Amino acid sequence: MNQDMQSKIDQAQQLLKAFGLPPAQQNERACLTLLALANLKPSDDWDSVTNSLYRTVDLMAFMAVFYLKEYKANTRETIRRQTLHQFMQHGLVTKNRDDLTRPTNSGQTNYSLNAEVIEILKKMPNGDWKSEAETHAINAKLLLKAHKKRVAKTQVLVNLPYMVEPLRLSAGAHNQLQADIIHTFLPQFAGEETRLLYVGDTASIDGTGGKFAFLNSEWFAKLRIPELAKDKLPDVVAFDPEKEWLYLIEAVTTHGPISEKRWQELQTMLESTHLGCVYVTAFPDRATFRKYSADVAWETEVWLANEPEHMIHFNGDRFLGPH
Repeated sequence: MNQDMQSKIDQAQQLLKAFGLPPAQQNERACLTLLALANLKPSDDWDSVTNSLYRTVDLMAFMAVFYLKEYKANTRETIRRQTLHQFMQHGLVTKNRDDLTRPTNSGQTNYSLNAEVIEILKKMPNGDWKSEAETHAINAKLLLKAHKKRVAKTQVLVNLPYMVEPLRLSAGAHNQLQADIIHTFLPQFAGEETRLLYVGDTASIDGTGGKFAFLNSEWFAKLRIPELAKDKLPDVVAFDPEKEWLYLIEAVTTHGPISEKRWQELQTMLESTHLGCVYVTAFPDRATFRKYSADVAWETEVWLANEPEHMIHFNGDRFLGPH
């Protein structure tokens, strides 16, 4: 690493400190992320900072080409969760400025520096960048606190008798359907002894996204569910210890049901558990079900939240007979 590279990294670290980032987000990875977001090469002056949209892979490519720092592909998640997450919390960055409705798991998710941050960076190293960054840090902290209060008021609460605290899911139709599955479907069709093992969530309280809202690691280990499975599970997973049935439930509002391909993937992934797997796709209503009915796999079940007493069985002659 030459002198120009190190100088830029040192200056980026000074900025991150002034912006109030914790020490863990003042490391080399965070500094390089800031420089990549600013499109600032080692020989560039700070007043040449630009404001473009970058995916995580774009940021990593910039670091490799201009700062000779190559991160492994699996570092993308670390950059997202341990750097960009905090940049958003501190008001440095906006996610998906071009499309705020883009799904959390989209491959086109991008990040960009906020306009006021750009103006502060342009004053580095000789202008009044330090005091302006410190003022920005104070304002960002107040805004984040207010945002968390607003989000908390709209959260979807999931209450279970065997849990001390309710699960708090972010607001939205998808998470409301997950709550309906837990509160209504599981007690009615799975039984009172069934235990919740996993619940996904479409976003975390600060809006940066999260993989899950609840995970019972103890039961995962006991049932020998592979570690790899945690990233590939459907939205809700529950276990009936009496029957040794594992309920794998996909909540569908805007994405697909348990299809033949998805069913096969889950079967293969969980075959070492030797549990009886019950696959269910939950929809809020018939209208949503109709959109995806052609994709539902055989040997699975369908449940509609607005008609909770009934199920639709995609499994041949097992339930054939008079009622």
